[in-house]
Formats: sequence, structure tokens, C-alpha cells
Amino acid sequence: MVSRRSFVLVALLLAVAAILGGSVAPPVRAVRLLQLNLCASGQAACYTGRSIDEAARVIRETRPDVVTLNEICEGDVDTLGAVLAAVHGEPVASGFRAAPDRPSGGPTRCGRNGQAYGIGLVARRPTTAHEVVGGVYPVQDPVDPEERAWLCLLAAVDVCTTHLAGFDAEAALHQCQHLFGVTLPALHRRSGYRPTIVAGDLNLRYDPPNGPDLRDCIPAGYRWLGDGALQHVLATRDLAQPTMRTVDLARSTDHPGLLVTVGLTATA
Repeated sequence: MVSRRSFVLVALLLAVAAILGGSVAPPVRAVRLLQLNLCASGQAACYTGRSIDEAARVIRETRPDVVTLNEICEGDVDTLGAVLAAVHGEPVASGFRAAPDRPSGGPTRCGRNGQAYGIGLVARRPTTAHEVVGGVYPVQDPVDPEERAWLCLLAAVDVCTTHLAGFDAEAALHQCQHLFGVTLPALHRRSGYRPTIVAGDLNLRYDPPNGPDLRDCIPAGYRWLGDGALQHVLATRDLAQPTMRTVDLARSTDHPGLLVTVGLTATA
């Protein structure tokens, strides 16, 4: 597993209970997460050249605490991180994980600028100990040269993103099962269990009429939200019930944004 830059969600540890009139007022704690698949490689048919600008607009309008990014070039992380920093008036930190290119043995490259292509995270400035880790799935689409990866922020709440196999649904299902059944449990054993949020383009559908079903890789301890297609957000049930709305990206990419608010204390 490889880490790039360390960061954490500010909102995770901000509130402390206040004593008011002899009683303790519970903290109100939540994180706003924006999931974006920006089709920004410059090679796919969905590329428009406008998605990074649209993402910047949406970040300014929605003011998320963390943004999970799929199908981006490495420099896009810094570009959108600067936007998030301006929104909150404070520095941010970020992480990136390249999708390996099987034929070359190096990273997959963006056609528009030659930068490494993959997935990323940007978030508000860290406030406590944390780590960013990532890896590549052991099962890949044998035909697609682009290998798929995952990236996680390990903090008071773990936040992960991934972009699963796009042309082989069985490979995507195996990758999803590995993430939830092997990778996340191993991270929790290593560093201690923490509530977890996973957001990304999983290239699987929830309750499809035929073909692999996303439900076959979701552990019982997770809640699910999705866009009705291939993007999904999953949160462990020790977090409060998340809420979600889709965000219009003005046809700059082939996916809407997902804006999710997750309370950090379960209400049930």
C-alpha cells in the first residue's frame, strides 16, 4: 500500500460537548462529501474539456468537507484542492492514486496532458493523526489495460474512493468484494476499527434486472445510497443515516455529482 499526502476531515473531530445548565448538550457533527466522476482523461468518449471547471463551480456552491474524485489527472487534485481551500479560507491536503497501465508497467496516462490518471481525494486541513493509503486490486479485467485501484483516508472516520472495472462487471464485483471483504477489514485490524464511508463509481448496479448485483458485495453493516446507475456511497451503520442529492454537472461528464451528508453519531 502506498501513501501520498496525509490529510483528514476537519469536521470529524471539531465538536466537543458543552455543559449548559447542568446538562451536556450533544455535539452536532456531520461531514458533507461530494462524489465526482469527471471523465477528465482526454481519451474517453465522455470527455468534454469542461468537467474540471464544472467541478470547481459545484465545490464553491456546495462547500463540501471532502471531495472524492474518479477519472482525473494528477494535477486536477491540486486544482480542485485550491478551490476547496478558497471556499473554506484555509489550506487543504489531498491524495492521489494512479491507475496502473498493464502493458507499460507504469501509470495510465491522461491523453490531454500526459499526467498520471486515476482517483483522488481532497479535504479540509487535518486536525489529528491520520494516514492515506491505497492499493491495486488483485483481480482485474484481463482485456482492459487500465488496472483499477482504491484510495482511503484513515482517520476518526475512514473515507475511501474507488473506480471499479468498467467493461467487465464480474471483475468489478470481485474488486468490490475484495474492498469490503479483505481490504477494509485488514485496515481496521491494523489500525483499529473506525466508522467508514466509501464513495465512487463502482460500475455495478443495485438490484439490476440481470447481471452482477452490487448487493452481493455490500456487508450487512453498511447503508447504501446511489444515483440509480453506477455511482454509490456506502456508510457503516454506526454513522447516522446519510442523506443524498444529485448535483447537475451541466453535461460536462457522463455522471452527476453526489452530495452526501453523513452524521458522525448514529441516531438509531
